[in-house]
Amino acid sequence: MVKVQVYDLSGKPLEEMELEAAVFGVEPHQQAMFDALMRQRGASRQGTHDTKIRSEVRGGGRKPWRQKGTGRARHGSIRSPQWRGGGVVFGPTPRAYGGKLNRKVRRLAMVSALSQKHLDEALMVVENVKMEQARTKDFIAIRENLKLDHKALFVVSGNEEFENAFLSLRNLNNTMMLSVEGLNVYDIMNADHLVFTKEAALEAGAYWNNTKSEELEA
Repeated sequence: MVKVQVYDLSGKPLEEMELEAAVFGVEPHQQAMFDALMRQRGASRQGTHDTKIRSEVRGGGRKPWRQKGTGRARHGSIRSPQWRGGGVVFGPTPRAYGGKLNRKVRRLAMVSALSQKHLDEALMVVENVKMEQARTKDFIAIRENLKLDHKALFVVSGNEEFENAFLSLRNLNNTMMLSVEGLNVYDIMNADHLVFTKEAALEAGAYWNNTKSEELEA
């Protein structure tokens, strides 16, 4: 098991808790994380780029001039690629960039990213993110109490109260919040600090430790 310190929102240490070593304590697999990151970034691309080939551009129905006798180069259409307004050769067409990644590799990438944060001492656990009211100023104070000076990703469980906290951090550039189900390799690696609530940390450990789950996402 992996031991971490639990803090309250004022930055005061409360207790130690144990996390799943199979999720937060493995040796990070760099290639799996890279593959999952490239797959996720590729999947975020629209892939709607398109150019018209020679058969799709308008015009060019007749031969511009006769084959011989003019002294000019022979041409069959004014819409061939070398003409202005002609078709594009080997241009981009709509496609998907996401690619495929095996389920076991997706899981390995996720647990590697979580374990890397723990090794980098960038993983923190708080008791909860319950706030009495939604105020951005109050959440800025929470960041200062927890000494989160750069990008911070808060991970919560869907079973706990986090609505006011979510409303409070929406206007902060370097702060975001995800549920355990929405956690992904890109957002973990993009964050300088990974902050779990106590319930979310236990839920993530149980979820990603289940290697037979068919809904694992990288």
